[in-house]
This record gives sequence, structure tokens and C-alpha cells, in this order.
Amino acid sequence: MRITILAVGSRGDVVPYVGLGMRLEQAGHEVTIATHTLFEKMVVEPGLRYAPLPLDTREELSAAAGRGGIVAVNRSVAAQALPLGRAMAEAARGADVLLLTPAGWIGGHVAEGLGLPSIGVYLQPMTPTREFPPSTVTTRSLGPWGNRAAATAVLELGQLPYRTAVRALRAELGLPPISHHKWLRHLEGWPICYGYSPQVVPQPADWPASCSTVGYWWPAPTPGYTPPTDLAAFLSSGPPPVYIGFGSMPAGGLNELVVDAVRRAGVRAVVSEGWAGLHAEGDDILTVSEVPHEWLFPRMAAVVHHAGAGTTAAGLRAGIPAVPVPLMVDQPFWAERLVSLGVAPGAIPFRRLTAERLATAIGEAVQNSRYRRRGEELSRALAEEDGAVGVMRALEQLS
Repeated sequence: MRITILAVGSRGDVVPYVGLGMRLEQAGHEVTIATHTLFEKMVVEPGLRYAPLPLDTREELSAAAGRGGIVAVNRSVAAQALPLGRAMAEAARGADVLLLTPAGWIGGHVAEGLGLPSIGVYLQPMTPTREFPPSTVTTRSLGPWGNRAAATAVLELGQLPYRTAVRALRAELGLPPISHHKWLRHLEGWPICYGYSPQVVPQPADWPASCSTVGYWWPAPTPGYTPPTDLAAFLSSGPPPVYIGFGSMPAGGLNELVVDAVRRAGVRAVVSEGWAGLHAEGDDILTVSEVPHEWLFPRMAAVVHHAGAGTTAAGLRAGIPAVPVPLMVDQPFWAERLVSLGVAPGAIPFRRLTAERLATAIGEAVQNSRYRRRGEELSRALAEEDGAVGVMRALEQLS
């Protein structure tokens, strides 16, 4: 089967699909990942096919963070929705099935226009439920009715900035206009595979049978990875350090805060530059660029991160304590999950981050052994799961 994955978003939004794509290739499928030019190398290095999508997500995320959360992110993507949709249509030609990520939902119109089946492959819960509020908006329960109504409203309102682009795209694809209300009804019964563990977020009892929580899609392995000489020397020169990094988030201006927090906590630290260009210096601090999480995290005493879906998963897989510092979109949701699962002492919202708060949280995460014990329990449970199998099962049901 020829499969095209339409992956829109930041690095963390794309990495899991490369791992999923490799598993699908190993099962005999032919996989193309359509994503932004920033991530072409990530796709082609393990041998997958690449198709380009417009949008510089690094630039857009930086701008959106300053304007405020999911609404700004959605508007940024919507502003380029028509060229995105056209590129998706080009990437989809010759495919047998499309796999759509949440930010790539406009690809559903492409699938309809080309007469292709499609499956949602989502990294965070999006289907409305009574059990918790919409994951991209709030962590505060609104009650059973309010939770479900709010999530439905998010899905409907999220389409509004796309109206003009969707109308134009559907016309180019030879499709009649459709309102966002009718489009949501059109999607009822549409299969969605959720790529996180039911150990982390149990599947809601009121979700339709078309939705399945299948387990994590792990990043493509880096066989024979050799760490930089300075990193290997740093790790061997003392006790396990704490990882501090904010991934693709535009979390700038933290260098002095990180150094102060590390010194207050009395720990060693590996600091990841990320898109923010984070850089900290000191006898017990080493700044690195890109190091595979699956290699680095098991060697850490704890991980401080922005609680993106992918980094959250990597920390759970490694079985180590976390200090989540959520900034926007679904990050507060995953931060709250880490706390409720017992692997994090508490979340520190990015806007409230101080050296004192960070140092206190790091000290608690490292010194209280119950966080590591709980992390190790979850890690063993995750090792028994295989999220790619759920996607393969959904593909078989399309046949």
C-alpha cells in the first residue's frame, strides 16, 4: 500500500511519524512523508520518501508564542492553508491512503477530492469527551457536559480561519462548498488512531469505536550513534546530570535563569540548545545541540522540558522523573498528566518560571526516589506496547 503522511507542525510533531513510517515500510508499505523543508533530512536519512509542504514552522511558532497560544498558531497555519492544501494534493497523487495529523486536517478535503481513504494519526486527544476538557485549551474540568461541549466548540471554531482557503481548495478539487458544521458531521465515524499510551491517557468510555488509543510511535532509531567527545567525557566525569531543554519552543532569554537554577539545586546539567538557542556555561553544565532522546534520557537523573507530546513520551520511555515547564497548546495537558501519573513533583507554567522554582522542583525530582520508581514502572509498561500495530490494523480495515 502506498501511504502518504501529511505532517504539519514543529519538529516534535514530525519525529513520531518518521518512526511510524519506518515501521510501516518494514511491514511492506511504501511511505511518503509530506512535511516542511526544515525536516527533509529527518525523513530521507532513514530511507523514507519526502514531499515538500510550505510553511516555516520555526518562524511561525516564534511569532505565535508572542501573540498567545493555540489561536495564534491556528491563524498562522490558516494564513497559508491554500498553498498547504495544494502541496498536500500534489503529495497525495499516486497514494492509496492518506494519514492526517491534527494540523494537517485540511488534507481531509484533499482526500475527498482525490477519492482516497484517510485515517487520522493524532498525538494528543482531540475527540470530544465528557471525561476531560479539550487538551489544547485548558486542564481545568468544565464538568461532563462542559468538557464535551468545549471540545466540540474548539473543533468548530478552529476551522473558521480556514473558510476562504477551504472554499478555494474544494473548488480546485472539483468539490462543492461545505460548511464547517457539515464537515464535522461528515467526519463522524472517521477512523482516528491516537499515538500515545492508554497507560498515560486511558481511552474515554464515550469515544466512538472509530477512535482507538494505540500506543506511542517511537522516533526512528539512530543505529550506532556515537555521542560527541565532550558529551561522553561530561557524562563519565560525575553523577548523572539533569537534562534541560525546550525543544522547538521559542523559550528565549533563559540562559542566566538556567545557570542559577542548576547551581541552587546542586546538580549537573546537560542543556539542549533547541530552537530558542539556549546556552548555559559552567563547570557542571554542558550545552549540546541535537542528541537523540532515546540515547540521552536514560543517562539523565531527571528531565526538565516544555511537556510537548514527543518529549513527554521520551521521558516516560526512559523511566526518569520530569519537571514540566509548559508554554502553550497541549503542553499544559501533558504536564498535568506527568504530575497525576506520579513522575513529576509539579508543573511550572513557563510564565511563572523562576530560578528558585526550577531549582526546588529539580531538587524534589532528583532526591525523592518515588518519582523514579513510578517512572520505571511506566517505562516497563510502555515497553510492552506497539502503537504501529494499531495503525496497521486500521489500514487493514480500509481494504
